[in-house]
Amino acid sequence: MMSVICQTLDFGRHVLDHVACDCSSNTPLDRYTIRSHVKPCTKSRKRRHQTPTLVCSRRNVGQCRVFSTTKSETALNGITGGPQPFLELRKESKSPISSTNLFEVVADDLQKLNQNLLSMVGKENPALVSAAQRIFGAGGKRMRPALVFLVSRATAGLVGLEDLTVEHRRLAEIIEMIHTASLIHDDVLDDSDMRRGKETLHQLYGTRVAVLAGDFMFAQSSWCLANLENLEVIKLISQVIKDFASGEIKQASSLFDCEVELEEYLIKSYYKTASLIAASTKGAAIFSGVDRDTTKKMYEYGRNLGLSFQIVDDILDFTQSTKQLGKPAGSDLAKGNLTAPVIFALERDPKLKDIIESEFSEPGSLDEAIGIVKSSGGIERAQELAKQKADLAIQNLQCLPPSAFRSALEDMVTFNLERID
Repeated sequence: MMSVICQTLDFGRHVLDHVACDCSSNTPLDRYTIRSHVKPCTKSRKRRHQTPTLVCSRRNVGQCRVFSTTKSETALNGITGGPQPFLELRKESKSPISSTNLFEVVADDLQKLNQNLLSMVGKENPALVSAAQRIFGAGGKRMRPALVFLVSRATAGLVGLEDLTVEHRRLAEIIEMIHTASLIHDDVLDDSDMRRGKETLHQLYGTRVAVLAGDFMFAQSSWCLANLENLEVIKLISQVIKDFASGEIKQASSLFDCEVELEEYLIKSYYKTASLIAASTKGAAIFSGVDRDTTKKMYEYGRNLGLSFQIVDDILDFTQSTKQLGKPAGSDLAKGNLTAPVIFALERDPKLKDIIESEFSEPGSLDEAIGIVKSSGGIERAQELAKQKADLAIQNLQCLPPSAFRSALEDMVTFNLERID
């Protein structure tokens, strides 16, 4: 580790002064983290060399990383092979992670994905094409396919892959199609009028078309999955579709049940949310060809991130407005779906149990129940649980070499928690 008190650093032939980056800051360079990373690439079949890459991304501690984009004769004191030394200069204040640049390092991959999603639906049925155009054009962060791309690129360097494979890209498309199909079916089952502030598919086209559209997407994604001809991944993703159904059955069978335990809630959350995210990250690692230990850790990263994500969503159901949520606040509780904040609140205030078991038959009882959840510490304890899962997710990433892609995977964990800060 070296300490530098200057605003200009010389990396071999290249001088870095003020560096353009995602943080949109003109702060002198000496207040930022400068790290030199190397990415293996193949110049010929017989010889490899190390080429530095330039990526600049804000980290959860408010750091800004700079990587050289061009090959340099020497990189920091002439060291050209192996892990590079770095100069770490922490920024003085932490800034929140923006959703707009969270996945910037895989922006090109996501652009190609958007172009391919509609082609996967096909043109045989005009109603399905129209529905698909609305669904895939409705926005959303494309979090799951972005995770596929990030893990793919973060693990590719471990085995000397220069670029993503066709299987990586097709997996991302399959994952997004399965996720979309599950949302369509969820909206029908929950009789939801709005999603992301827009009318749901069954409100626009009717329940029959919506159910068939979801069924078609599940079937098409299964067909594409089979054509990947990787039995391990086929089993992995097929289990996810089974988990979706199990999660819905568990939820439907435990409505207004105040005896539900936290472990049952976490199992249901895994089935409904974390299973697909874990399959996304594990599948990406499998197609990179990394060792089984790394593949397992990528699965655990996705599982812990998915659980943390679901817990945060369940907290927001109590803390955000109807406008922010795109659906009525407290809607899960109103339907009898008891989530982490409610389960924790039930341990503290017995009155909440009586209100829930009455299924909110008295005027104002739902608002009273929401008030008890907020005042009894249910939200704070759920926040701690979300942070515990987030910490585990970060630990699962330690097997990966430092890179912009690993940083983005870490940022995803932080970004999720910042939704409740």
